[in-house]
Amino acid sequence: MQLKLVKGDITRMTVDAIVNAANTSLLGGGGVDGAIHRKGGPAILEECRIIRQRQGGCAVGEAVMTTAGKLPAQKVIHTVGPVWNGGKSEEAQKLHNCYWNSLQLAEAANFKSIAFPNISTGIYRYPKQEAASIAVEAVQSFNYQSLEEVYFVCFDPENFSIYEELMTG
Repeated sequence: MQLKLVKGDITRMTVDAIVNAANTSLLGGGGVDGAIHRKGGPAILEECRIIRQRQGGCAVGEAVMTTAGKLPAQKVIHTVGPVWNGGKSEEAQKLHNCYWNSLQLAEAANFKSIAFPNISTGIYRYPKQEAASIAVEAVQSFNYQSLEEVYFVCFDPENFSIYEELMTG
């Protein structure tokens, strides 16, 4: 497995799956979630509604998969990161589970490539340095079968430099 770092927009990634930092409702929101729903079109929301009817949304740390609609990726894996609460609510384990469960879905689908955003570091206020450390550790410790490329896609320069340091240091 090759771990790659990209500075840019995850909605432009041509990979088997992009990961969406979703909310528990799966009905879209701000940040990367809003961008994925806007650029992917109504097919993503349609499938999210079906999942909601079946299981009532998506719990923090869990992941579900839908079409990618009009996006260049094949699928979108929606995972719900934890809201930062000072580290008192098992946030680290929940964030680790986001990456782990997303990778498990990608492996189950025999995907070759997956791209992750910086989960929970926007409106959920997870400290960027800690979130990046958890993300890199989770991805590096996973037991890969089919996945050959894992991307961290950083929209903002601060996250990019944090990941760059973690991955080269």
